[in-house]
Order: sequence, then structure tokens, then C-alpha cells
Amino acid sequence: MNTNASLSGKIRTMSETPSPTNHGRVDADGTVYVITSTGERRVGQVPDAGPDEAMAFFARRYESLSTEVNLLKQRIATGSVSPDEARKQVVTLRANILGANAVGDLEALVVSLDEVAPLLETRAAERREARARQHEETRAAKEGMVAEAERLAAGNDWRGGVNRFRALLEQWKALPRIDRATDDELWHRFSSARTTYTRRRKAQFAQQAEHREAARRTKERIIVEAERLSTSTEWGPTARAFRDLMARWKAAGPAPREVDDELWRRFRGLQDVFFDARNAVFREQDAEFAQNLAAKQALLDEAEKSILPVTDVEKARRLLRDFLEKFNACGRVPRDAVRSVDGRVRAIEQAVREAEEKEWRRTDPQARERAADTVAVFASQIEKLSAQAEAAEAGGDSKKANQLRETIATYQGWLDQAQRALDEFSP
Repeated sequence: MNTNASLSGKIRTMSETPSPTNHGRVDADGTVYVITSTGERRVGQVPDAGPDEAMAFFARRYESLSTEVNLLKQRIATGSVSPDEARKQVVTLRANILGANAVGDLEALVVSLDEVAPLLETRAAERREARARQHEETRAAKEGMVAEAERLAAGNDWRGGVNRFRALLEQWKALPRIDRATDDELWHRFSSARTTYTRRRKAQFAQQAEHREAARRTKERIIVEAERLSTSTEWGPTARAFRDLMARWKAAGPAPREVDDELWRRFRGLQDVFFDARNAVFREQDAEFAQNLAAKQALLDEAEKSILPVTDVEKARRLLRDFLEKFNACGRVPRDAVRSVDGRVRAIEQAVREAEEKEWRRTDPQARERAADTVAVFASQIEKLSAQAEAAEAGGDSKKANQLRETIATYQGWLDQAQRALDEFSP
């Protein structure tokens, strides 16, 4: 059962109490009295009014007090008034009831008012619990923010960290304060982390500024060297020197933003001067190399037809020597054709080399003797296994006989391979 509903359900309204006029009387002179458990108490007179009218006047005052009591109880039941404020109103209203110039069951009205005490205690306990929860949630939130701030302070996120600290500070301001000691301690940690981050960030940017200035000086020196190299006609060594300069340029890092792009434009322009001149020379060479390529391709076509496939090793060796002399005399070819041309040359050389090796192996007496021994060993083993299989079959051991025949089949495969190897040798 809901505690609040149970307590509020027990609070009686004054509509359940007896009529106020049952608790008063009027004298012949029009004086009105309220009757309490301790006796009568004069509450006043109403000029020019009859007894009933005078009684009704003071009864209406009682009804007003009853309405105040009921309204206060409803506000307490719905939680629209704080427990502390409600207690103050209960004390004030109670005093007003006890000393009221009104006719009605004032003591019952006080009892009805006092019925709110348990509900007030419940509401106060709920408020304390709510404040405790809020306190704990706020403390946890601030501890999380402090932990994040300390991580940022120890890190190197110099751009995103600024925005994150700004957001954390706004979140911190939006949270309520907790107990002073805890709140001050957490704020001290947060503020210290923020200060540490700011100092490290400033130091980092100052260091970066020093590095950028050093990079500017380094790049200016590189440009001076590039100016000397840009008119060189020693294509190979100068190209390597420019590559070294490029490596040094990259290693130098960025210069200040306002000059870095201009420095790069100057350096790149000097590179272009050299490499454009070299490319022009290479284009002239490429025309000559194209003629060399056509001659070498014709020689390759002829050599592939006359040498491949190799059937006469001695003839192939002689033709290969003649081909290589003519081929090497043709000079250089374009760079993009070197790999394909060299590949065709290596293919011819490889074919001749393999033919030589095959011829040597075919005429090697020791290799032929080893091949013959291998054939003899396999044949002898097959003969033994065959005899064992026949004996097993005769003895009724079909399982063993089948196993021996499977082994014979394996040895027969090996024997066939060994025989083919032996057949490659000349008699």
C-alpha cells in the first residue's frame, strides 16, 4: 500500500464533524459563547442581530478555519508545500484555532489538523531521501567530470581539449552545490586540472612556434642548396641530391603558416627547373632508345626461333653467344621496355642452361647407377611381398593377403617412377 495515500486517507475533513452550532450558545443580550471541554468562552457580539444570526456569524468563522485546515491538509497530501513550510503553517493555524472567536468544535478541528503530523514526517523523509539522491548523483557527476578533466590535463589533445574543458565548465555551473567540503575539494581538483592543461597547452604551442621557426631557417637553407643544383646536368647524382633535400624538407616539419606555402612554392619551382631539363634530355634519349629497342626485339625474335626449343645443346650454346654479342651492341632501350626485353633474354638463357643440366644428368654414370639401384630395390621388394601375399592366401588369411597387395601397389607406383627416371639416361 502507498504510504502517502494511506496517511492522507486517514485525514478527516470537517464535513464529517458535527454542526458548529452544537458547540455554542447565545445570551439574552446577544453575547455568543463557544463551548469547549474546559467550559465556555465568550467569542463576541453582533450588533443589531438576532440570536440565530449572531450564532451563524461566528459559525461562519469556524467554517473558514475548517476550510483553511482542509486546504492545508490537501496541499500537504499533494506535496505542493514543503514540510518545513507546512509545519510553520500548522503551528500558526493551530494557535489561530485555539484562540479563535468562532463557534464550532475547535478541539476536533485541532485534532484534525494534528493528523497531518505523520504525513509531514513522511514528506520530510522523502525530501531528505531526494536530497540525498541528488547529492549523490551530483557528487558522482562532478567526480566523473573531475576524472575526465584530469585525463585531459595529462593528455595532448590541444585543440579538442579546449572545447571539452569549456563544455565541462558549463555543465559544472549547471549542477547544484553539494556539501561545502566535498564541493570545494572537487572544484579544486577540476580547476587545478584545467590550469595544468592550459599551462601545458601554452608551453606546447610555444615549443611548436620554436620548431616552426627552426623549420623556416632549415627550409631557407635547403632552398639555397636547391638553387645551386637546379642548373646541374649531372642527372643521376643531382636527382639523388634533390631526393635528399626532399627528405630533409619533410623532416624539418612545418614552418610558420604565413611563410610555409611560399617556401614550398620556391623549393618546388627549383625542383621543376632541374627535372624539366632532365626530362627534355631523356625524351631525346628515348627516341634513340626506341630504335635500339626495335633492333633488340628483332634479334630476340630470331633467337627464339633458332634456339628454342633446345634440341642440340652445343648448337644452342653457340647461337646464344652470337645472339648476346649482337644484342649487347645495340645499346640501351627505353626504361619502360627494359623489364620485358630482359625477361625474354633470361628465358632463352634459362632454356639453354636447363638443356645443359639435363644433358649432364643424362650422361652422368653415377646418377644412372643410383637410378638402376633404386629400380632393383623396388623390384626386389615387390617380389618378396608377392610371395608373402601368395603364402597368406594359401593359408586362408585373406585379410593379410589384401594388405600385402595394397603395399605391393604402392611399391609398384614407386617402381614405375624409378624406371622412368632410369629410362632418361642414355645406354
